[in-house]
Amino acid sequence: MPQLERSLQSTRLPRLIFQYARSVEDVRAAQQLRWRVFHEEMGAFLRSPEPGVDQDRFDGLCDHLLLRDTRSNEVVGTYRILNAFQAQKAGGFYSDGEFDLSRLTHLRPHIMEVGRACVHPDYRSGAAITVLWAGLAEYIRSHRVQYLMGCASMSMADGGYSAAALYRQLEQSYGAPADWRVFPHCALPLAALESAREVEVPPLIKAYLRVGALVCGAPAWDADFNTADCLLLLPTESMDHRYSRHFMKQSHGTKHF
Repeated sequence: MPQLERSLQSTRLPRLIFQYARSVEDVRAAQQLRWRVFHEEMGAFLRSPEPGVDQDRFDGLCDHLLLRDTRSNEVVGTYRILNAFQAQKAGGFYSDGEFDLSRLTHLRPHIMEVGRACVHPDYRSGAAITVLWAGLAEYIRSHRVQYLMGCASMSMADGGYSAAALYRQLEQSYGAPADWRVFPHCALPLAALESAREVEVPPLIKAYLRVGALVCGAPAWDADFNTADCLLLLPTESMDHRYSRHFMKQSHGTKHF
């Protein structure tokens, strides 16, 4: 009996798994979660044609990474992925709306952009981030992605002082070279937000930096989300191997399509 019990346990799915959306219903579940987190929790103004569902023109072209609780089958986390081919069809990356990306033109065919990342409040733990990153690692490997790009959002709840201080803090240690610099269309007024305060780096930004991401210039102000957004760029071939091996390892055995 103990041997049988061990055998049964070994066949059970882990509680949290990642999947890629395979249906309209899957995408809608991700969009509903995004609405709950971004609009209801964070107070973002979402320009969506349907209340309760966060959607825009990019959704139909993107791949949607889902974090699912196998006990309830509920989608409890998501990432939106826009690869270079999809971005070309869309007329550009989402980040083009916030930044002048001219200096990254030569990299565009090799970039994968991620965004709209969120996790249900009941699941915000290291385990959730690990499984989502395992899904990203699988996508990077299967699509031979050379650069991972995305906007890292910083709260503007205090008027932008903490965001400005955090940017200065990150720029000193993680600033990208000049030929990878981007320029915000609506820049955060850094000169008016002088602050010597020490700011804790948000967990998701910290995760990007740990695997080798660089900060590509001054933040843009996103009025709809009331956040300051810094563009991060991660060369996947130079990912810190301690972390990349961990995420790649996690992607085996947790992938369920």
